[in-house]
Amino acid sequence: MNRRSALLTCLAPALYGQSTDIIVKLRGGQQPTIAVPDFRGSGDAQPWMQVFNLTLFDEVQAAGLFKMAPKSFFPLAVPQQPADWKPPVAGRSEGPWLTDWSGPIVKANYLAMGYTAIQNGQLVLFGWLYDVSQPDLSNAQIFGKVYLGTINEAGTKKIAREFAADILAKFGAKSLLGSKIYFVSSRSGAKEIWSMDYDGSGQKQVTRYNSICVTPALSPDNSKLAFTSFLQGNPGITIMTADSARKLTFVNPVSSIVSSPDFAPDGKLMLLATKIGGGYQNIFSANSDGSNLNRITTARAVETEPKINPRNPGEVVFVSGRSGPAQVYRMNIGGSDIERLTDGSGQASNPSWHPDGKIIAFSWNRGFEPGNFNIFMMDVAKRELTQLTHGAGRNQNPVWAPDGLHLVFCSTRSGSPQIWTMLADGTQLRPLTTVGRNEMPVWTH
Repeated sequence: MNRRSALLTCLAPALYGQSTDIIVKLRGGQQPTIAVPDFRGSGDAQPWMQVFNLTLFDEVQAAGLFKMAPKSFFPLAVPQQPADWKPPVAGRSEGPWLTDWSGPIVKANYLAMGYTAIQNGQLVLFGWLYDVSQPDLSNAQIFGKVYLGTINEAGTKKIAREFAADILAKFGAKSLLGSKIYFVSSRSGAKEIWSMDYDGSGQKQVTRYNSICVTPALSPDNSKLAFTSFLQGNPGITIMTADSARKLTFVNPVSSIVSSPDFAPDGKLMLLATKIGGGYQNIFSANSDGSNLNRITTARAVETEPKINPRNPGEVVFVSGRSGPAQVYRMNIGGSDIERLTDGSGQASNPSWHPDGKIIAFSWNRGFEPGNFNIFMMDVAKRELTQLTHGAGRNQNPVWAPDGLHLVFCSTRSGSPQIWTMLADGTQLRPLTTVGRNEMPVWTH
């Protein structure tokens, strides 16, 4: 069996019947079941409960950590606070109890419960998380906490998200709360860098150069934003502070193109693509201010999009046309041990490392959906492939979320290029942008 056949053979089983296994594999364990009933509010807090309940359920479900117990299976008596629990007496139920949730029909492992009230001009959430598989209350309560928010929609969403984040943290999951996505948008009339919150809210323009700004990259500490711009006429790299958009020093080499910046995990080294002396665009390294430029690859072909492994700074994936159409390759950061990861068919581009440094996501117009680009992921060591999108528009620029369970990408499935997110098994597809043309997202670390 040749290498191409071997790759497609291992691809086939990954595409059928294994979507839920992907999340389990990435998490390193099984998905527990959680029950998230609707909370109630006392007095003037009740009008905000629809927003609260929708936000809380959505945040927990979207994390990809749990199986969500169907609300239609919930008992009629839903506890709101610890005092509501009533242990059975002589085998007879006296009120809400743990086994109502752990036993048939709900079969939950965990229960989120609580209520809201208005106190001292604030919306207050009293939230608890219980392990309902425990036999008694002394071991069942995992935590109880009070959350404060303003009495409006923003405050309501805030307390729901903070409660959800604390639930996820108890299971070692990294909440996306507070993370941002930077992306390229043409809505202002030119391709500029924009930012938004992880859920698509708070969209705002970052660069205002009235020029072409593309391929954004963030430093590991999220303090610096690097991107390719046309401010000097030819494409070159611009670096600014991510919080204040203050331009920082970066000395571009004399070249007709300098592009595709990527920071090393230490934030001091960068990789980039440029052509020196009229040759082909290849991969180079430099300090984060552009000094100490060194050539890494010497192919007689266009090479671009270098990405440094976040867990192993000595390993790099990149895109090269050295074997014909663009394919994804890996190499040591010094340029040795170059090997092709994709099988040579179609075109492959946009590699992105998973936070664990073992898996990449990339776009490819070959496989089981020839023609349009789709999003794939690959276990680099095992060469195991999984296709995540399936022929709905053109899907490119996948980038991993800091939780390692979500991906953000660009898709034309709704007509024009927009930013979407999904779980790493290809489910829970959600559009984040709708205005203008939007592409090339990157998620804060």
